[in-house]
Formats: sequence, C-alpha cells, structure tokens
Amino acid sequence: MSLTELKQKAQGCTDCEIGKIRTELVFGEGNPESPLVLVGEGPGEEEDKTGRPFVGRAGKMLDQALADNGLSRDDVYICNTLKCRACEEGENGRKRNRPPTPAEVETCRQWLVPQLAAIAPKVILCIGAPSSKNLIRADFKITKERGQYFPCEYAKTAMATLHPAYVLRRSTTSFDGGYSLIVQDIGRAWEAALKLLEKDESV
Repeated sequence: MSLTELKQKAQGCTDCEIGKIRTELVFGEGNPESPLVLVGEGPGEEEDKTGRPFVGRAGKMLDQALADNGLSRDDVYICNTLKCRACEEGENGRKRNRPPTPAEVETCRQWLVPQLAAIAPKVILCIGAPSSKNLIRADFKITKERGQYFPCEYAKTAMATLHPAYVLRRSTTSFDGGYSLIVQDIGRAWEAALKLLEKDESV
C-alpha cells in the first residue's frame, strides 16, 4: 500500500479513544524517498490543529537542528509513533497532553509499521525516549544510549536522540539543554543513511 493510500485509510481510524476526539490526523510529512526517517512519540496541541508533525516550539528547535546540518524537512521524512494527540480534559475545559496508553501505542502500530515499510528508510532516528522504546528496545535508556547504532526491524539501523521538548525544559542562559547533542545525532544519522544508501546502490 502506498503512503497516500495508507493515509487515506488512517483518516477513518477510530480504533482507540484518541482517534475519536482528534482534530486532525498527523500522519507525517517530508521526503518519502529519503534514507532517513525521524520518528517522535505523538502530536501535541499545535500538531493536532494543523495535521503536521513537530510544528510547536519543539518543532522549531528540530527544524533548526536540521538546518544546522544543512538539511530541511524536504530532505528527511518526519512522523510519530502515534497519529493522534493523546490528551485529556484539563482546567477550564482545555485539553492537556498526556502519555499514550500501551494499548493506544499498540493500536497505532497498524499505521506506523506499514508507513515505515512503504518508505523503507536506511536509518530511523527516534526522537525521545518513548519512540526509542517503541522501535529499538522496551528498556531503552535515552540519556545513556542516544547517539549509538542499534539493530532495527524497520530499517538497516536505528539511533535515538533527545526530544527537543526535553531540551527546552533544561535550557538556561548558560546551558543549551542538550541541543548540541540533537544536532550531532542528526548529523551522524544522516551520514550513516547516505553511506548505507550508497552501499545498496552499488550492489
């Protein structure tokens, strides 16, 4: 199934509660021919409004980290493990983000797995711990194991990096919160993806 067909099918999904209350499906965007796919956890408020992944403050930081490597969204493909925003009613009736349940994560794999299969990336870069636990290993430790290469069922290899939202929370006037590590990890993932692409094309 093509990405277009898969997205159209996913638009009608109400297999879990968050699928029933979403504003927009956040399927993914970028270059489906790219050897590198970036995978986050799930949409937030801004993503739910726009139907685009990583468009809030964390998304702007991710865009800058790509730019610092001479890249843009047109060079990679970006998606999330969840296609709908996991949220609950907060104060004054405003919805607030919450961690997805294991059942919601499992349900959404029906879209994530064929999505990755359709793209067939050489490298997957997991953005943050939840994505890493989903795609690399359930007991993955992001602060200890980020930046390393791991076997992956859905690509030649996988890496993980810090989530920009985590970096934003830790940033101070004298500390970048780990932003330089995100830039470094994206650069290494892109370099590895190009090498694997070149190797496969030469066979």
